[in-house]
Amino acid sequence: MKRALISVSDKTGVVDFAKSLVGLGFEIISTGGTKKALEDNQVPVIGIEEVTDFPEMLDGRVKTLHPAIHGGLLARRDDPAHMQAIEAHHIAKIDLVCVNLYPFQETIAKPDVKLGDAIENIDIGGPSMLRSAAKNYAAVTVVVDSADYAPVLVELEGHGAVTFETNQRLAAKVFRHTAAYDALIAGYLTDIVQEEFPEKITLTYNKKQDLRYGENPHQKAAFYTEPLGTVASISEAKQLHGKELSYNNIRDTDAALRIAAEFTEPVAVAVKHMNPCGVGVGSTPEEAYLKAYEADETSIFGGIVAINREVDAATATHMSQIFLEIIIAPNFSEEAFAILSQKKNIRLLTVPFAKPAAALEKTSVLGGLLLQESDAVTEEVATYEVVTEAQPSDLEWKALIAQWKVVKHVKSNAIVVGNDKQTLGIGAGQMNRIGSALIALNQAGEKAQGAVLASDAFFPMDDTVEAAAKAGVKAIIQPGGSIKDKDSIAMANKYGIAMVITHVRHFKH
Repeated sequence: MKRALISVSDKTGVVDFAKSLVGLGFEIISTGGTKKALEDNQVPVIGIEEVTDFPEMLDGRVKTLHPAIHGGLLARRDDPAHMQAIEAHHIAKIDLVCVNLYPFQETIAKPDVKLGDAIENIDIGGPSMLRSAAKNYAAVTVVVDSADYAPVLVELEGHGAVTFETNQRLAAKVFRHTAAYDALIAGYLTDIVQEEFPEKITLTYNKKQDLRYGENPHQKAAFYTEPLGTVASISEAKQLHGKELSYNNIRDTDAALRIAAEFTEPVAVAVKHMNPCGVGVGSTPEEAYLKAYEADETSIFGGIVAINREVDAATATHMSQIFLEIIIAPNFSEEAFAILSQKKNIRLLTVPFAKPAAALEKTSVLGGLLLQESDAVTEEVATYEVVTEAQPSDLEWKALIAQWKVVKHVKSNAIVVGNDKQTLGIGAGQMNRIGSALIALNQAGEKAQGAVLASDAFFPMDDTVEAAAKAGVKAIIQPGGSIKDKDSIAMANKYGIAMVITHVRHFKH
């Protein structure tokens, strides 16, 4: 008679699965709560202690860690020496293992979780059985996911056995599962001991969806999310309307959310190709959106808009007048949703807006991975230094701070020209700073008169300051730190421009 060992934390579907196995001639071995659940549903069960001839001990910490279990799982059926060994020790073969693990992820996701509770939810016996069974997949079927109950039964009912190919696929799934489980534990304990960059890291993500394609149609792609979720992120967004998101949609929406999170007042952020094309601030969502739209009426077409307030009917009416790929907001009023959902090609997403917690950012390179702290340094305006004869006015200070929040999210070399309400020109990704400055100033045009300019890094020469002055810019904010800072300051003084040094650089590659 074939034997199946069943021990699950998540009991979804397990009773029906066990009943089907019994109907197919399997003898069921089980433990603890699973054994009771099966017995309560009239499934004949052999207790694990009857197999091991050893009682559960240490509050259930030791149940299945026994040669009578692992010998029955690991013995190679095609090796006479293995068969003689288990026979000599009266160990019966185990042909199928159905195990899922203690809910460690769900436990540490609780905001008030205690370390002791987390430790008690680290499964030891479960992963050991899964790994033993998966190692011997040539002879043992191992099931870690209730979604696999039905296909396994189909093969058993149709052929009397599970195919080698299916066993191999299930074994691979098990090792992915146990690796992810261990990665969560390692990450949790590493955070507790505050090792920010340990000698080894193991990252785990869960597949959320397949994507139609990647950055380009010839590239395959999928979207994976962190197991514990990230507040106010694209991974947690809920889609209310429209077709599925693309790879580029997800990246652009992420970029828009990051900028919007910098502001507490109503803000609208329009993004194209990972860079903002318009950012508007207002007293209402409608005003903020109109400012973002006016910032660059051409580039916003086909863009992604993030707005950090509920979208109301007035705002939705303006938005509906052009083609937008995505609008993401905390909520849409009923009237706004009715207006926007008439456009079948728009995607409407909701997510709670908040400044994300500081976390490590990951960037892949050929053969490796770069980790760094996110650019979420807390800056105090009191630490900023006015280095020119001219002092910024109150309104200019407001504008400088607003555009400083934006420029850190623009691809370097980055220059942003704007006022206290909106961006007016954005120069992104040029190989020299004056090139980005000229793009931003040209885009701003006559609106640069009286505006401010923000630069993500220092000025290597005074040419950007001179170009800004000739365009009518009245105040500049930049990190400073160049050996030629004095030249830039002198140029600002020549034209009566106020210059603020932040002492914080915001490169973005």
